[in-house]
Amino acid sequence: MNIGEAASASGVSAKMIRYYESIGLIEPPARTEAGYRVYAGEDVHALRFVKRARTLGFSIEETRELLALWHDKSRASADVKAFALKHIGELETKIAELQGMAQTLRHLAHNCHGDHRPDCPILEDLADPAGAGRH
Repeated sequence: MNIGEAASASGVSAKMIRYYESIGLIEPPARTEAGYRVYAGEDVHALRFVKRARTLGFSIEETRELLALWHDKSRASADVKAFALKHIGELETKIAELQGMAQTLRHLAHNCHGDHRPDCPILEDLADPAGAGRH
C-alpha cells in the first residue's frame, strides 16, 4: 500500500509518517524502483502502535523505548509495567499542576470585578507574580 493508504489504515497522517521515518522512530518501508514507499501490514501495525502511545501521552523517546520493548520478545512484562507506572506518575504530577493553575486562575477571576474599571487582579498577578497575594 502507498503512504496515503497507510495513513488511512493507521490513522497517522502522511506528514507524520514521513516525520517518524526521518527521526528513525519507525523503519523506512520498502520502495519501488521509482522510489515510492510501499507499506506492509506490519508497518501499519507499528504506526497504530505509535499513534496509541502518543495518544496516551508518551513522548517520542518514550515511544521509541516502547517500540523496542514491543519488538523484544525476550523482555519481561515487569519492565513494561514499570515503564507504564512511571508514566502514570508523571501524568498525575501534570494533572496536579494543571489543577493548581486552574485553581489560581479561578481565584483571580473570582476577585476580578469584571466591570468597566481598569483594575484587574488577573493582569496584576501576571505583571507581578512575586507580589501575588499581597493585596
